[in-house]
Amino acid sequence: MTDRELLALHRDIVAIPSVSGEEARLCEHLTRVLAARGVETERVGDNLLAACGSGPVLCLNSHLDTVPPAPGWTRPPHAVEVVGGRVHGLGSNDAKASVAAMTAAFLRLRERRQPPGARLLLALTAREETGGGGAEILVGELDRRGLRPGAVVVGEPTGLDVAVAQKGLLVLELVAAGRACHAAHRCALGAPNAIDALARDLVAIQDVDLGPEDALLGPVTVEPTMARAGTARNMIPAEASAILDVRTNPEPGPREIVERLRAVVSGDLRVLSERLRPCAIAVDHPLARAALASRPRARAIGSRGVSDLVFFRDVPGVKAGPGETGRSHAPDEFVLESEILEGAAFYESLALRARDFLAEAAP
Repeated sequence: MTDRELLALHRDIVAIPSVSGEEARLCEHLTRVLAARGVETERVGDNLLAACGSGPVLCLNSHLDTVPPAPGWTRPPHAVEVVGGRVHGLGSNDAKASVAAMTAAFLRLRERRQPPGARLLLALTAREETGGGGAEILVGELDRRGLRPGAVVVGEPTGLDVAVAQKGLLVLELVAAGRACHAAHRCALGAPNAIDALARDLVAIQDVDLGPEDALLGPVTVEPTMARAGTARNMIPAEASAILDVRTNPEPGPREIVERLRAVVSGDLRVLSERLRPCAIAVDHPLARAALASRPRARAIGSRGVSDLVFFRDVPGVKAGPGETGRSHAPDEFVLESEILEGAAFYESLALRARDFLAEAAP
């Protein structure tokens, strides 16, 4: 696949809407693209899988889906427009730049007379943005087939820096109780207002010690992201609640975080999800060294965002891809054409080192 063909592929896939849960049309298109070059593919739901080569397994993974368009777009989100080397369109940056670059690298490696000495899996997954039905299912299927990767590279916009660590996600609900009554009589009745109680708890959690900062990931963070209270303008609510988005590090664990938060709140703190755990490899891990050697100006970084890397449990992995994370989910999203081309070159260079770093990393 030439650079020109790669950029055309990227424009084509950005033009196909694929909001989470609606990836089927894009999956079918990529199936046809690969079939036209003689590649056999397999669908596992709306996940697309292709393989080439033999030996220890290296997986290239990125996601097909996008978020819905955010408010503020000044151009149709799926009317792809290239202006001064910028490709505008929903998903152009997150993560269809990685999808296109990984697909090109896979095809180039497949066509080489000297393959990389590894079995290369191209795994393009669904529903990454909504956290279910995609990579989690596909990884389980690979395990059942004896195709568990020796390493995985997850394509997300990192500026092609190499994320060797990724935060986990702990989702909590904080529920405060009050007593329903007419708003005009609350003071006279001495009725507790659930909103007041919730507000006090939200202030209290800001000062909780959640452990030392991680060298790459920074501090554990707790952010209220949704709040709910009340059924009528003139009625004191009996209950108020907030969703807390907690970005976790390898230490402390989720249970300890919950206990530290419970110690300072008066309301009920409930765990909604704790399955998305942080993951990390050492900066001197063979995969990390190979990734950094494949792009000498890259840095080893930590990533605050959660990706499909979380589902490759106990598989050494890094997250790296073309584009910048700050453009993701934003109006008039874009990626540079030069970034896409550099991404494909990075993935190809890294895969060519696969035999060596997979052998070194093997238990």
